[in-house]
Order: sequence, then structure tokens, then C-alpha cells
Amino acid sequence: MNVLHRIASSSPSLVLSSSIFRLQSPINPPYSSVLPSFKTFFSVSKRASPGNARISVHRIRSISEVAPSAAPPVEDAEPGEEADSRRRGAKDEPAEERVVLPTNDSSEKLLRIRHTCAHVMAMAVQKLFPDSKVTIGPWIENGFYYDFDMEPLTDKDLKRIKKEMDRIISRNLPLVREEVSRDEAQERIMAIGEPYKMEILESIKEDPITIYHIGNEWWDLCAGPHVETTGNINRKAVELESVAGAYWRGDENKAMLQRIYGTAWETEEQLKAYLHFKEEAKRRDHRRLGQDLDLFSIQDEAGGGLVFWHPKGAIIRHLIEDSWKKIHMQHGYELLYTPHVAKGELWKISGHLDFYKENMFDQMEIEDELYQLRPMNCPYHILVYKRKLNSYRDFPIRVAELGTVYRYELSGSLHGLFRVRGFTQDDAHIFCLEDQIKDEIRGVLDLTEEILLLFGFKKYEVNLSTRPEKSVGSDDIWDKATSALRAALDDKKWPYQVDEGGGAFYGPKIDLKIEDALGRKWQCSTVQVDFNLPQRFDIFYVDSNSSKQRPIMIHRAVLGSLERFFGVLIEHYAGDFPLWLAPIQARILPVTDTEVTYCNEVLSKLKSQGIRAEVCHGERLPKLIRTAEKQKIPLMAVVGPKEVESGTVTVRSRFSGELGNMTVDEFLSRVQDAVQERTSL
Repeated sequence: MNVLHRIASSSPSLVLSSSIFRLQSPINPPYSSVLPSFKTFFSVSKRASPGNARISVHRIRSISEVAPSAAPPVEDAEPGEEADSRRRGAKDEPAEERVVLPTNDSSEKLLRIRHTCAHVMAMAVQKLFPDSKVTIGPWIENGFYYDFDMEPLTDKDLKRIKKEMDRIISRNLPLVREEVSRDEAQERIMAIGEPYKMEILESIKEDPITIYHIGNEWWDLCAGPHVETTGNINRKAVELESVAGAYWRGDENKAMLQRIYGTAWETEEQLKAYLHFKEEAKRRDHRRLGQDLDLFSIQDEAGGGLVFWHPKGAIIRHLIEDSWKKIHMQHGYELLYTPHVAKGELWKISGHLDFYKENMFDQMEIEDELYQLRPMNCPYHILVYKRKLNSYRDFPIRVAELGTVYRYELSGSLHGLFRVRGFTQDDAHIFCLEDQIKDEIRGVLDLTEEILLLFGFKKYEVNLSTRPEKSVGSDDIWDKATSALRAALDDKKWPYQVDEGGGAFYGPKIDLKIEDALGRKWQCSTVQVDFNLPQRFDIFYVDSNSSKQRPIMIHRAVLGSLERFFGVLIEHYAGDFPLWLAPIQARILPVTDTEVTYCNEVLSKLKSQGIRAEVCHGERLPKLIRTAEKQKIPLMAVVGPKEVESGTVTVRSRFSGELGNMTVDEFLSRVQDAVQERTSL
């Protein structure tokens, strides 16, 4: 009998080990406020509550595609209760509903509903708060918003506004389009005293001016589209979500407005599915998990947007960096380390001071010279290239750096790890010949796939952006570079969309968004051809005729930034990192303090072989187990008198349940194999 069963039989407060530990299906390895930008498939249990909602999210390929369910942990439940409910779940739970959430692009009806809801909300606000002034109210990805110049609102105010919206919807008022002259529009705006509408009118260049009325009670400047009557909106499929401050026109020197966000759907079932998704995203919020799991912090004493990596988070960062470096060196890159500051003149040459100054910190004076915190790594890599005369035989030249950069962001725009002021880019630059572009781009795509697969990301959205109206470089080089990008994507057999005219002024590019466990897409990887900086820095190589030629420069990043990528990882795995990536891989738990000496011997053996482990004691075993569960430790090795006597441990996995009793050497070997294979134990 192993230690867990002995404890269970001797303690009426405990059930068998399968109930002590939280059972969880393996996470599909491969956010918060960012929501999916494509049609999404949900399976939602009717009886699920926000704490134990069973949600499945898939990108739709066919209506018959079935998503695997994922049961999030109930963090406040007793381990025995939670495990017991998981054991019963498959047998007792009712059939799941399957809901396909449309998007603004896929449903004209939904877009009209959301746009009309914005107007209905504005009408409701002005009925309840007659002194409020309206500004703009567009539809957005998952709903709508409207900005108002008024006193700050509370959650109680939102409930009042929603009730008034319901009344307006129930009255089935018509939405009437009217065309008026510019002078007529100006007179009407002046008559009702709406200064923001006047400013909006001045920005409208087309005539005539279109106005939409709700009945004969409220109107706004608008191009549409809208539903025919407010009765076409299902009021049970509409919800006001939050209120936030927003500067008029995004200018911090202008008035602070009250922005009310809402969501609207075609049916009540769609709204419920969206709210379940939102709850799951909230459970995965990297800011909360970062604090709960002690991974990172942002300290007010140091300043906003500056990340402190705690020991557990730093271990994961080390693993990310180490993997990144090894793979890059295997792909022929040379590693660089470059300074965090440089003379201001460097950023004048690069053009950053002309085109990017608002995103840069102020310069500092050192011995009568101005220095600048770097916002980018590119100029540094060019200086490394320029240190010697390069021949065509030297190409391609690939350099890579995990380089920390600093960018000025407004305090109101900072958001956990996703929007910060100091971050480390996984930056690399390739200098090559024109006829090498395709092969180099293909190499970047292969390397990108290898790194993203390592961290569990298998699904991507790929976009190819072509030449914009304003650009540098000849037609010939643009055509060659764009064709090379297309050919590399075709070779890779990745489906992609073309964003005509969406390239940077300095060259075409490929952008890749990764898809997380909830189906949300995150912009991470980018590959950009640059015709601008080689010219600005006057870099060249000597060709076979001993003539000077301009090389092609390729910018590329795979993870984007370590901070943002770490935030995505936290939310993708909900803090339940796979064994190889977990900051603490195993926790050794003695039944009593009598076994602590043996536990420390086991610990020394595991740590000597590179296993990240620790011993926890001083509390009753159920408490130790529950704490390990809440801290998402992948493996627990329980030690009682029998284990000490036989030189064994009794092991439990978060992903596979009870693994039973085994020798320390066997446990060590199995952990090492799982880490090597990037699998769970």
C-alpha cells in the first residue's frame, strides 16, 4: 500500500489519492482584453458557472468540426471536491451546445446591430444625462463604444443606461436616413449645442451630409449602416461592459471623455457564449496569474511599464532565451550584444528622430554630447556590419540579439506585459544579395516555425504586405523583393492573405499572428525587407567586379518581445506551463517532519541532474497538496515512512493523475525523458 492510500485509510477527512489531487486533462500544447478576430466556435455546458465553465474554442473549418472541451480549475474548491466533480463530469454533464460566433466581416446583420446599438446607447445617455455631449460611436470587433463629454460614470449608471436602452429597443423606433446640406447640418448642430459634432462635421469632406434619426427624438451625423428599427435588436443579446477614460482624438492635451463599451450579438445564445469566453480569458489574465504565481511585477517605485522578472519568471525567461540562442546558432546566426544608449546623431542618421521621436525618451547630455536610449536595435547591427569591408562572398551575413529597447508610452496605454516602456526584442538582421532574398526568407519561416512549435503554437495567420503609395526604392527591387516573399510562402505551403499597399515605406513584409488556446491571435513574428537603412547608413559590399553595391537588409523577429511573448505564454497555458518550461518541475512533500531529511536527499539528487525541484513541509499534507495545486506545480512526490524505508517516492502528475510508487532513480529518469521530449509525465 503506498503512502497516499495509507493516509486515506487512516484519516476520515481524506479520500483516496485520486481525490486529493486535482485531475486535469493534458493541456493542448501546441488573453484579458484582446479577443478573437475570426469566426469562433464555442462548446458551452448549459449548467456551467463562471468558475467551472466548460468552453471549447476552435477556428471554424467545417461545421462538423468538434472542439475538445477544456475544464478550467476551480481555484477555491477543495481538492477532493474538485477532483470528484471531474471524475463525474464525463458521465453526468448534459450535452454541450455549439455556438458559432459571427464577426462584423461575416455578418452584415451583426454589424448593423452593433452600429445601431451605439446610437441607441447615446440616445439613452442623453435622456438620462441631458448635459452630456456626444462625440463618436463606432462598432468595434466585439461590440461598440461611444465617447461622451460628461461627469465620470459608475457601474450603477451603466445599469440605468442599459434599462433605458431596453426601453428604446422595445419601442421599435425606426432608423431614418436623411441627407442635408453642409449649412443645414451646421445650423442643426448649433441649435442643439454639440461642439464635438461641429468638429466632426468639419472633418467630413463629402457632400451631402448624412444624418440618422432614431424616431423623431434623437439624431447624429452618420454614414450608416443601421437596422431598420430598434425592434430588430435583441435586447437580451446586448450588454454594457465597462466605462473608461479616453482623450478626444487620442490627444492627451484635449478633453478627457467617458467611453462606454458594449457588446451586441444576434442572439442571446451568442452573448452567453461570448461572456463564457470572456470569463475564461479573465481566468487566464497574465497580470493576475503573474502575481498569483509570483512570476513578475511592475513596481510603482521604479516607474510604470518597467518589468521586474521574479525568480520563477526569470527561470522561464532563461529557458526561452537559451532555446532561442541555440536554434539561431544552428541556423547560421551570429550573436551580438550592443549598448542600450548611443549618441543622438546615430538616431538622426537612422531617421528615428524625424519619424519616431514621439515614441522615444528625451535625450540626455553627457560631456556636452546628447545621448539617446535606444528605441530599436537596427542601427547598432548596421554599425557592426560597417566595421569592415564586406565582399559578396561573405553573404549572407546573419546577426541576432536579444536587445533591450526603451519606448515612451503614455501611462494610460500601459497594460501588464503587453504594453511596456522597456522590453527585450528577439531581433535579427540579415544582409544578403538580391538573388538570396527568397532562400533567406524561407530560412526565416523555417526557423520561426521551429521556435513557435517549441512553445506550443501550431496555428498562424499570415499576411503579406505590399508596396504603399509612399515608399523608397526602385520598382525593380520592390518587385524582386515582393516576388521573393511570395515564393518563400508558396514553398512553405502556408496559406496567406495579401494586404495590398500595407507594406512599410522601406520595403514589403510578412507578418505572422499566432493562435492561442482560446483562439485569440497575437502579432509576434515579422519579416521585413528594408531598402531605406542601407541607403541612410551608406553600407555596401564589393561585388565580383570590385564595384561597390548596396546589400539587401532583412529585419526579422520571431517572438516580438520577450515580455509580450511571456504574457501570451502565461495566458495560453493559463499558468499551467508544460513540464519542460515550468519554473518548479517537482515539489517533494513529506507526510510529517520526520521524512524531511530523506526529502532533502531526494532534492539534492534531482537538482544535481538539472531538475527544478523543492521541498515543502511544516503543514498537514492536504494543505501542502492544495498549495502545490494552486501554484500549478506539474509533479508532486509524496514521502511517508514506507517511502523512506524503501527508497522510493509516490508521484502524482497534474496532467496524468496518480503515477504510483517508484524509485528515485526511476522518477528522475522519467522526468528527464519527459523534459527532453517536451512532453508531460
